[in-house]
Amino acid sequence: MADQGREEALWTRARLGHCGPALDLLTARFDQHVYAPHAHDEYTVGVCVGGSEVIAYRGGRVHAGPGSIVVLAPGEIHTGGPATTTDGYAYRALYAAPDLLADGVLGSGGLPHFREALIDDPELATALRRAHSQTAACPDPLEAESRLPWLLTALARRHSTARATSDAVPGADAIARQVRDRLADELTDPPSLSALATELDLSRYQLLRAFRTSMGVPPYAWLAQHRVARARALLESGLRPAEVAGLVGFADQAHLTRWFRRVLGVTPAAYRNSVQDAR
Repeated sequence: MADQGREEALWTRARLGHCGPALDLLTARFDQHVYAPHAHDEYTVGVCVGGSEVIAYRGGRVHAGPGSIVVLAPGEIHTGGPATTTDGYAYRALYAAPDLLADGVLGSGGLPHFREALIDDPELATALRRAHSQTAACPDPLEAESRLPWLLTALARRHSTARATSDAVPGADAIARQVRDRLADELTDPPSLSALATELDLSRYQLLRAFRTSMGVPPYAWLAQHRVARARALLESGLRPAEVAGLVGFADQAHLTRWFRRVLGVTPAAYRNSVQDAR
């Protein structure tokens, strides 16, 4: 039988905050697949991670290789397929509602416009690829809302024709403390950043800017570290990692383990065993 090549596509749906809007993520690896002409209601933001792809778009052809960012505007007809007969192509893509790119930029009601579909920005490409992979693996709503809109705003500010809004957020320290306290109080079911921003009469970008400036990390990372501290105390009391994960708001034991190792360098089980042995 002839080799049909690798034709793989995995869709993941993330939520931007508790009960927030959906954002679809695609992880794809194709050797031969060619898309029929089509369009999306959202911005398509993709990062090529292997091989090379050619995209018919706006009457021309876009050639994307590893590390390239491709941005396709809502409603624009396009196709996509392998650029060669041997390499295939692999990419990560997200499908972002237009307002996600409009936050943090100035405009007259129109959408951010990208003159070129192909963007060379290695730092942003790496950040988008990492956020895509980690969100697809564990689509935690607060993490998705903390990371993806921030990167999409950066994309619009750096590479569209829209002008950036001011980064100054009056009272940033007080705002960050309010958000921190709400997250700590509701760690098992944290409110969305969008809802918190509305309560504080801010945009989500302004809230994220204030929090990151004052705390040094985005909201999801702060909350994850707070959850690890709470988990540590529960593990010391004798509870098992599987029990602890839900009590402190992690999605499951794997989610707890990922963050516990990041913060403390060991797994929850190893930590529990070590403190139990020391008694």
